[in-house]
Amino acid sequence: MVGSVLTQNTAWANVEKAIANLKQRGLLDLDRLAAMPPSRLATIIRPAGFFRLKARRLLSVLRWLRSRSGFPGVLGMPTETLRHELLACNGVGPETADSILLYALNRPVFVVDSYTRRILFRYGLLQGDENYPAIQSWFHRCLGPNVELYNEFHALFVRLAKKHCRARAMCQGCPLS
Repeated sequence: MVGSVLTQNTAWANVEKAIANLKQRGLLDLDRLAAMPPSRLATIIRPAGFFRLKARRLLSVLRWLRSRSGFPGVLGMPTETLRHELLACNGVGPETADSILLYALNRPVFVVDSYTRRILFRYGLLQGDENYPAIQSWFHRCLGPNVELYNEFHALFVRLAKKHCRARAMCQGCPLS
């Protein structure tokens, strides 16, 4: 969950540094982290960029989770209810909520990010004006509800986008060609 919030508009390598800072201080604990003052948390997660804003957003998500009795309290909740409640947290949009649902809570919810959009657009599978729910629904229909498949598919999109389908395409050697 921490990574899902910290990765907003940030390279994963910087998120890893911020998470390492939290781990080094023994703060990857729901109660300890949720009780932190935003200014102290911001200092610790500074490598993730937008650290003051992300501290507030992360605390919002963690305090929501704590209000639901932590992971044991949310595991039995319906996915749509969880998504609705996550979206109500400060700074959590569809991509962050779905990332938490898929990666932290093992729910079959496909994450649509800029990499997904870029690849689908370049291969003519998107016109460019489709909204998040439409793209996500397409994946859900085509792939069926499968957490492991969604994890793998999304990871492959990220890998492809970082290596070949960058802002400036590097098509030579692309596995999709």
